[in-house]
Amino acid sequence: MGIAVPPAAGGRPSDLARTWSYAAALAYLDDHVNLEALAADSFEAPTLDRMQRLCALLADPERAQPVVHITGTNGKGSTARMVTALLAAHGLAVGTYTSPDLARVNERISRNGEPIDDVDFAEAVATVARLEEASGIHPSRFEILTLAALGWFADAAVDVAVVEVGMGGRWDATNVVEGTVAVVTNIGVDHTGVLGPTRADIATEKAGIVEPSATLVLGETDPALLPVFEATGPAALWQRHRDFDCLTNEVAVGGRLLDLRTPGASYEQVMLPLHGAHQGDNAAAALAAVEAFFGRAVDDDVVREALGGIQVPGRFEVVGRRPLVVLDGAHNPDGCRAVADTLGDFSFDGAPILVVGMSQGRSATEMLSALGAAGARRVVACAVDWPRAMPATEIAEAARELGAPAEVVPDVARAVRHALASASPDDVVLVTGSLYVVGAARTALLG
Repeated sequence: MGIAVPPAAGGRPSDLARTWSYAAALAYLDDHVNLEALAADSFEAPTLDRMQRLCALLADPERAQPVVHITGTNGKGSTARMVTALLAAHGLAVGTYTSPDLARVNERISRNGEPIDDVDFAEAVATVARLEEASGIHPSRFEILTLAALGWFADAAVDVAVVEVGMGGRWDATNVVEGTVAVVTNIGVDHTGVLGPTRADIATEKAGIVEPSATLVLGETDPALLPVFEATGPAALWQRHRDFDCLTNEVAVGGRLLDLRTPGASYEQVMLPLHGAHQGDNAAAALAAVEAFFGRAVDDDVVREALGGIQVPGRFEVVGRRPLVVLDGAHNPDGCRAVADTLGDFSFDGAPILVVGMSQGRSATEMLSALGAAGARRVVACAVDWPRAMPATEIAEAARELGAPAEVVPDVARAVRHALASASPDDVVLVTGSLYVVGAARTALLG
């Protein structure tokens, strides 16, 4: 360890962490293995042992409040934001833990949608650092952030926590919580090197978050996978189409107009200011999860207020109009298909200009095919400064094999500027392939 841990004095762990700066907290995080940056064959054997032992030393913050635990291949972050908004609209203090971040790591930990401030973040991380020094248990970066979030939620006495799984479920660091409600948005083929080669394997890993006492809100509708989730023995299992649904999902100015159904009620003509039909399915799952949490239907006015104010940065986020500039962190083929479908809801001249960067472990050809790159005006390939970033040259080569003109502009900010310079006011520029790429592009465009 290269980071000096703040000295201990008497009192609770959270009271002993006030000597660290925000910069010191970031340095401490950087001094630990970042599993999010490792290739699949670099992962250690899965275990929750470190998290369980450190949680016990931290006075079990994972048990301090009820939890809505969310996993799935796509849509976790959007669903988490919707659940948070719906709970907060009831006057509850809601702690939310998500990943990854777009610009600052503080984004991962929030209270009623407001990210943790730098002082509280430094305190929360320093508390974990002291436990590491005292115990000799060395957590990963993601484990540190998870512990910091849970500790902060406990100290802030939030009424409920909304916790998004980092990857998978069964062995994810977040699975020290015992969700009152478990949400599985969907099952796609992603992270196969870690979670398993088949959808059934992936479903088994994600089903690992389901507690016997929980209500499982299951967005996946494949009947072949239903037995995997039934085998977890939840107290109740609500499945999309059967128990809850998005019955009407229409394009509207600024988003979607939805008719939603849950076991307890129906909600008609609900405005959701997000783009993409898939967001209607996420909204239905989020609303069902909140109904399961309260054990009753949600007031119609509360639903409209909460969902009507939703913003999800980096998920088909329109950041420019002439030309139309869209940021979407689609990071797997299913996500790319959803982006391509959503793009069809907009009017623009000619073919889109794609700025694409992605992580290793993906098939560039499959991702670009799902994006419809063969019909693009051009593909501008880029890469973030990230250990798992796929070389831009590899993306460009795959684009050319699909018949798309392709250029290599490795730096994300330069790639975006290059694409914009060649676009007319009636064109569309789509930046996609990875949330890390979208984060860099968002910083370059919005500051």
